[in-house]
Amino acid sequence: MKYEIKNAPFTVMTLHLEQGETVKCQSGAMAWKTPGITMQTKTGGIGGMFKKAIVGESLALNEYTAEQAGELTLAKKGPGDIMAFNVSESPIIAQKTSFLASTAGVEMSVYLQKKLSTGFFGGEGFLMQKYEGAGYVWLEIYGAVQERTLEAGEKLVVSSGYVAAMDASCTMDIESVKGFANVVLGGEGLFLTTVTGPGRVWLQTMPITALAMNLYEYMPHPSSN
Repeated sequence: MKYEIKNAPFTVMTLHLEQGETVKCQSGAMAWKTPGITMQTKTGGIGGMFKKAIVGESLALNEYTAEQAGELTLAKKGPGDIMAFNVSESPIIAQKTSFLASTAGVEMSVYLQKKLSTGFFGGEGFLMQKYEGAGYVWLEIYGAVQERTLEAGEKLVVSSGYVAAMDASCTMDIESVKGFANVVLGGEGLFLTTVTGPGRVWLQTMPITALAMNLYEYMPHPSSN
């Protein structure tokens, strides 16, 4: 299966499917396709629906199968990029709601960090998604992306929401922001995320939550009575 990613920051991905090939996509991701590619919606049963619900994904996935060779183009929900990961080489941990599509042999599971506080306060980490198996997964990244490689024990402190994905060999924890003025006026909240190597980490420059808050300031609000 060949693919093309283009038109950033309003990114689309075109998959070139040979006859018999199947791709799994997030519900609503299809932008256009050629005839001969059929769709079937699957929920994965009650267990699969529950797993998707707790990580914020849509409850159903669409499977597109090429009855004859053709193209399927997918579009992401906001400005940014689409990244391809070959999980046959290394499992990937990614932020929830980032899934766009995958080949049939990729398995998604809920990834739980060991420390509950990481998820409740760190902005990401407690509920993430793990992708493994055979083939490719394509993830939605908001803004631009920077890749960092961390040596064993090397740490990177990141503002919440900026970690898009990391190798499964990395770990994630939180640390408190020190100082009352830093917490109240610094704009970083109460906690920062710490990623520890070894492994690669992919950072996004415009988390969807930050974009939403910036746009919210310019939206009209109903006057209070």
